[in-house]
Amino acid sequence: MTNATPQLVVHRDKELMAQAAAARLITRIVDAQAARGSASVVLTGGRNGNALLAAIAASPARDAVDWGRLDLWWGDERFLPAADPDRNAVQARAELLDAVPLDPARVHEMPASDGVDGSDVEAAAARYAQELAQAAGPGDRLGVPAFDVLLLGVGPDTHIASLFPEHPGVRETELTVIGVRGAPKPPPTRISLTLPAIREAREVWLLAAGEDKAGAVALALSGPGEIQAPASGAYGRSRTLMLLDRAAAERIPPQLYPPASA
Repeated sequence: MTNATPQLVVHRDKELMAQAAAARLITRIVDAQAARGSASVVLTGGRNGNALLAAIAASPARDAVDWGRLDLWWGDERFLPAADPDRNAVQARAELLDAVPLDPARVHEMPASDGVDGSDVEAAAARYAQELAQAAGPGDRLGVPAFDVLLLGVGPDTHIASLFPEHPGVRETELTVIGVRGAPKPPPTRISLTLPAIREAREVWLLAAGEDKAGAVALALSGPGEIQAPASGAYGRSRTLMLLDRAAAERIPPQLYPPASA
């Protein structure tokens, strides 16, 4: 198994998946802080990303994390006003971030449409790329930090972050952050990490739960290529996990199903 081949972990239902993923992420953060003094995580929005954050908030183990030594980034964001309830960051704050003692300087929200760049999404994306570059260490590549864990939800069309099948963003190879226009799901204007930036993470975790994700999971694992199935192009430098519930795993070919499932 290479780092680009996802390790599949299938849970009984979406609630257990969220709880197990929360426990796994807490452990990973604590281990990283013990090894390097701090940790960095890239958050994802959507129902699975928010369920994971809610499960962390409800977990007694959350107190094992030194929240002041955690950097939080986002894989993508809806280019809306800062207080818009549809923004991933606003939802993340409601589920978890407002309940834990984070260092505000280490919470790196993507720019909003009412920020200093106004409606210029390309300038806003470049601003976030610069923030990533400033946080990168001397051994980090491409001008992005080596994130400990980068979370991604898998869409029913196999999109991850705001990289959609056949869309220009999934073909980007030079930039680390892009402005997305004309996204096939609302809102049409977004900011997203690119695949090269995603692949700089030590670990990439792909989250999918529900029957509506079963086709996307099966397609992403069948090797069509990242242009047709962006989820198949998301992998970590050392490890890639695909965290599923049984409904999302029901169409995976038997030869790809994990020998043991949680």
